Amino acid sequence: MIERADFARELGSVIVMIDLVIGYTAIQSMSRWARRNDMILHLHRAGHGTYTRQKNHGISFRVISKWMRLAGVDHIHAGTVVGKLEGDPNSVQGFYNVLREGHNAVDLPRGIFFEQDWAGLNAVLPVASGGIHAGQMHQLLHYLGEDTILQFGGGTIGHPMGIAAGASANRVALEAMVLARNEGRDIWNEGPQILAAAARECAPLRAALDTWGEVTFNYASTDTPDFVPTPEVA
Repeated sequence: MIERADFARELGSVIVMIDLVIGYTAIQSMSRWARRNDMILHLHRAGHGTYTRQKNHGISFRVISKWMRLAGVDHIHAGTVVGKLEGDPNSVQGFYNVLREGHNAVDLPRGIFFEQDWAGLNAVLPVASGGIHAGQMHQLLHYLGEDTILQFGGGTIGHPMGIAAGASANRVALEAMVLARNEGRDIWNEGPQILAAAARECAPLRAALDTWGEVTFNYASTDTPDFVPTPEVA
């Protein structure tokens, strides 16, 4: 892995990617290599579902998020809520908060059962990747916030007008949504209208919405918080 990373650096890359399944010792070694070589370390979470998505064995991805922050990675795929990777909104927000915040207060609905002060430990930038497209931009911002990498793989490469057009469609959709939100608009409810208005001035976005606008993934999440709020009894 270090030989491949050295080769990537020699080619001029500023980032290398590893998989969760390489093992925790190797992840830490690659993290140390990345610090020494001023490179970004991107961690793909392939394989995590074998031990994070069933409650009768394994561990939560929230714990993986903590371990990977301790290990020193820079990016990690942490769920999308609305993409093809099923995810309970509260659980995914808990993962993101563990990765980004300097201090985690107890937040039972999001699965954070213990207060955690991260002191001076670096945060990790969560990556939303997996079946997301420009038509979901309002949902992505609502659930995941802005300190997030939105990785539109198929939503860029698969654009009917080409890769450059796919990238333009995603950029315009994001900018339109952030601008509308900053103007005080309710992007959660007005999102489709905001995107439709932007698409009238942007042919790549219009083509993206025509291609993927109706695509949804309505999976029932298996990784849900153990805490369920119940009404108080007088």
